[in-house]
Amino acid sequence: MSKDTPAHPYQPAATVPLPAAPAPSEGDVVGWGGKARWSDATAFTASALIARELAALGVRHGFGVLGGGIAAFADGLRKSPIRLFHTRHEAGAAFAAVEAHFATGRPTLVVTTTGPGLWNALNGAMAARADGAKLLLISGATSRAQLGRGAVQETGPASAPAGLTTAGPLFHLAAQPESIAELGHFLQQLALGWASPGGCVAHLALPWSLQAELCDPAAAPRAAAWSVAAPAPPLEALDATLDRLATGRAAIWIGHGCRHAAAELRAFAEAARLPVIASPRAKGVFPESHPQFVGVSGAGGHASVMAMFATARPDTLLVLGTRLGEVTSFLAPTATPAAGWIHVDVDPRAFAAAFPGVPGLGVVADCRMFLAALDARARATGWYATRRAMAVPSLGRPAPLAPRAGDVRPAYVMQAVQTQVVDATDAIVMSEAGNSFTWCNYALRFDAPDRYRTSAAWGSMGHFTTGGVGAALASGRRAVAVVGDGAMLMNNEINTAVAYRADVVWLVLNDAQLGLNQHGMGALGMTPVETQLPRTDFAAFARSQGAVGLTVDTEAELAAALATALATPGPVVIDVRVDPSVPSPILALRIKSLSSQGASR
Repeated sequence: MSKDTPAHPYQPAATVPLPAAPAPSEGDVVGWGGKARWSDATAFTASALIARELAALGVRHGFGVLGGGIAAFADGLRKSPIRLFHTRHEAGAAFAAVEAHFATGRPTLVVTTTGPGLWNALNGAMAARADGAKLLLISGATSRAQLGRGAVQETGPASAPAGLTTAGPLFHLAAQPESIAELGHFLQQLALGWASPGGCVAHLALPWSLQAELCDPAAAPRAAAWSVAAPAPPLEALDATLDRLATGRAAIWIGHGCRHAAAELRAFAEAARLPVIASPRAKGVFPESHPQFVGVSGAGGHASVMAMFATARPDTLLVLGTRLGEVTSFLAPTATPAAGWIHVDVDPRAFAAAFPGVPGLGVVADCRMFLAALDARARATGWYATRRAMAVPSLGRPAPLAPRAGDVRPAYVMQAVQTQVVDATDAIVMSEAGNSFTWCNYALRFDAPDRYRTSAAWGSMGHFTTGGVGAALASGRRAVAVVGDGAMLMNNEINTAVAYRADVVWLVLNDAQLGLNQHGMGALGMTPVETQLPRTDFAAFARSQGAVGLTVDTEAELAAALATALATPGPVVIDVRVDPSVPSPILALRIKSLSSQGASR
């Protein structure tokens, strides 16, 4: 339990007798309503037990859509320190919870009802798994006695895949307990999973019968506190790493798993005079204005990265916290070291995953611990004095643009975001899947970690049209989400942001089309298929729900609109009419990647 965790109300000095069941009266519904035993103000249920233990594990925020199948749990949750934000769609709840986790570092909660409620949240759960979040999805489930009898939205073995209640590719931990004892075992395993390095996404399917079951708070199971440390890097691995990096042609390639090691990374990279490449999700972990920063690789990446591989291919690459998947490397054979990898990750399955056939040294370790130990070893052995520096291609910033007439250029939007948001505030900047993602990766420059979020690993549209609400509500910081009109039409939580006065700015790149599809199909020689959208007035849509809505038709209007949005408390939508003819920076490299995989044959 963290030191700032408040004392929980359910910690009695002595056993508290359960309240007697009230005498039924005319109009009572058995097991439901204000007169049900489980809803009595003094009742302690399995639902209250879950809420008590989740609060002890550090959960402070939950997101969800309530329904009859989860009502008893909601009653238990309201008696706890956990704040539940009621969203307008379960997918939005899950994405909001993912971003609440990354904005605060705390595990978060998603709550859904049975059937469709659970199904709607699964995309966000997959995003949480792919991104390495710590998250629990609690859903309603049909009680065993009701299975097969036509229960509304029946959710059980005959109507749901086994993977929803068993560990597998979606959930690290999943269960549908039928008793307090089974529930206690699940909570202990959850505590262990959240204490372990890396992500842990879990699902707890709660039958109504268990949600409403009364229990003794003093005798109810508690999840024992655990801490689980990643293995310390062995001395042999440290010495082997320094030996392989001793050549002048070596570099560091960082990913999302290195985000907590910014200080250690900079200390080692500067002392060793090693160039640094970042994956899209690692923007800002190493300062992008630093003279040793080569650039961002992969989708929306920088030409300077491929220039380094073409002109001064490293013999050795120290890879920290990335699987080097397609979005990070395009799986390009040229993006490999001449001699081999040194790959550091808490998950050994990352080793050789993207580039089979290239030799390497795999080190199972936490990136921060590894870099601190590597620095200490380098200093103790005098290794830094022997390292030869490697020339680094210059990255710099994009050339400044003057405003022009006509539709707004996406590059001009990025210039304004850089100046007014990245450089002038501490707001979290988020980029949605599609053109928004590639433009932000390519054009924005961050010099600090925890300023930029994107979902390159899963890349679901609608992640950041909703996720910004979770980040803002949980962290108290402003979130600025750069999104496309297609994603905004697919899923948004403007109404939720208005209800809770979340400080979110949506910057909508409105080109009345699915831009990445439009230009991608054209680049493949196709006639684009179903890529056009009726133009939507997102500013009017925002105002209709109580948010501030601003319209930008020209580049000359953009700076004032951004200034207004950043000075306005609560949610703001800026509808920017962008030039639909300008393709994404990713286009040429993406088409080449698809061609190499046979997708365009």
